[in-house]
Amino acid sequence: MDESVKLFINEVKLEFDQINPMRKKELSFLAELIHEELKKMSCCKVMFICTHNSRRSQLAEFLLRIVAHDKGINGLKTFSGGTEATSFNYRMVTALDSFGFNFDKSNDVSNPRYSFLSDHKELNQVMFSKVYDDTSNPQSNYIAVMVCDHADQNCPIVSGASHRISLPYIDPKHSDDSPEEADSYVSKVREIGREILYLCKEISEEV
Repeated sequence: MDESVKLFINEVKLEFDQINPMRKKELSFLAELIHEELKKMSCCKVMFICTHNSRRSQLAEFLLRIVAHDKGINGLKTFSGGTEATSFNYRMVTALDSFGFNFDKSNDVSNPRYSFLSDHKELNQVMFSKVYDDTSNPQSNYIAVMVCDHADQNCPIVSGASHRISLPYIDPKHSDDSPEEADSYVSKVREIGREILYLCKEISEEV
């Protein structure tokens, strides 16, 4: 596994005490759903959904993919989408870069594509903002994880989802263009990172 992934996991695994008990129960429930799908079909598709597919959903998709691979959870496929498309926010890309995750920006259009470069070819991916029902995303039999309240409230029906759960995170964009911006985005990477690692630990124990 890439050294950056190992270092990141070793950091956030020391932060499980920062996850409150109710949140742990919600993550354990999601782990059970994933485990059942893996047991039944040897494959589980998880799509993280927020309004703009710009920050939280992109981050959760990316982190679940790399942590699941590190933990040897086979058959787990990750996706993300929004109720509208904008762009993978460059501030989140910068925050991930600070942890040693390398991205290559392929163009300078309004919705650029960022390629994640890994030592493991199966982890290489192109990330960009898209609506949840984009053709690059699964159209059926996936678990929809709503990571913002706005999308949860304004998207009452997620077409094709076999399960839907709410797992909201505060949007770091509240800090944009402020002195707290960099710290806010780095903190969000750590927060979602430790919860994704806890989720994968629960899945591994189920398996």
